[in-house]
Amino acid sequence: MKVAIFGGSFNPCHIMHKQIALDLLEKKYCDKVIYVPTGDKYNKNHLEDDMHRLNMLKIMCKDNEKLEVNDFELHGDLKYTYQTLDYFSGVYKDCELYFVLGYDNLKGFKTWRRYEYVLSNYKLLVIDRDDIDRDLLEDEFNDYLKNIVFTSVKPKKISSSSIREDLKKYRYSNLIEKEVLDYIIENKLYE
Repeated sequence: MKVAIFGGSFNPCHIMHKQIALDLLEKKYCDKVIYVPTGDKYNKNHLEDDMHRLNMLKIMCKDNEKLEVNDFELHGDLKYTYQTLDYFSGVYKDCELYFVLGYDNLKGFKTWRRYEYVLSNYKLLVIDRDDIDRDLLEDEFNDYLKNIVFTSVKPKKISSSSIREDLKKYRYSNLIEKEVLDYIIENKLYE
């Protein structure tokens, strides 16, 4: 089984977060997607409480058994990507593990802690963008190309910050599933 780890702040989770996962599943890049919300590593003042972000993800995923949510990064100290992947590799011993990464993050991946370890031991599912310079990336990551999968998933660009602004002004966004929006309003988030 192929398991994709999809990390992020999910502040809030929106329709494109779900669509990316569904596209990865439909195009057979993986058999399961696990959303892993990050803790407040950088003390961002706009980041909603961990449990609210976790609950919103659970609401978004509740009707699809191939979508899961895990709170590993929300407990204890700062977790780096290599630690998260090592954790899931212990949980899913007989599975092929992938890390979902946007192309914009791949460009700066060499600044990540223990990036060589990640690229040597795990596979990346890179979410495509129209502005990908594959030749440049192939030169830069030549030693690791066997572990980098450039997907054909091309999401629409959605800004979580503009969603938060809409929620603050209008208490509405058509980029969030209705049940997640209901949760946001009920819990007075993003006010």
